[in-house]
Amino acid sequence: MKNSIMHPFPPLYNENSRILILGSFPSVKSREAMFFYGHPQNRFWKVISSLVKEEAPRSIEEKRALLLKHGIAVWDVIQSCEIKGSSDSRIKNVVPNDFVPILETARIKTIYTNGATAEKYYKRYSEKATGRKCICLPSTSPANARFRVDDLIQVWKVILKDLN
Repeated sequence: MKNSIMHPFPPLYNENSRILILGSFPSVKSREAMFFYGHPQNRFWKVISSLVKEEAPRSIEEKRALLLKHGIAVWDVIQSCEIKGSSDSRIKNVVPNDFVPILETARIKTIYTNGATAEKYYKRYSEKATGRKCICLPSTSPANARFRVDDLIQVWKVILKDLN
């Protein structure tokens, strides 16, 4: 693990985004798909579509449209790192992303992290720079077997207060 991998795609947001959901770093499947939460077993799209009462999106265009329609911005804490595979536990030599462009453009009320790893790196590298705390939600990753989809939906309901 000597070579750093750069985050391969940009954040998704616009001036109407009201929440920012941060992952840690894209999985191998997400890097291949060139979009967020690309692993077919990741529950992110099921959770979000259930909360906003829409059908789960299939294509990247549908996913992008769903998020923007409901004021949801997504990005990752890490701009580049050394990582083997997709496991957050294998992340080393982190360079954080810059959230200032998002926070200056969008009306972000709350920053949420999708899992404890994203929270850890946000607090370590970004919280002071943004001057904003984050709220950690349980990871939608298939590696988080403790939470079923219904459990995730119940906990993730907290995002609705900023979307309505």
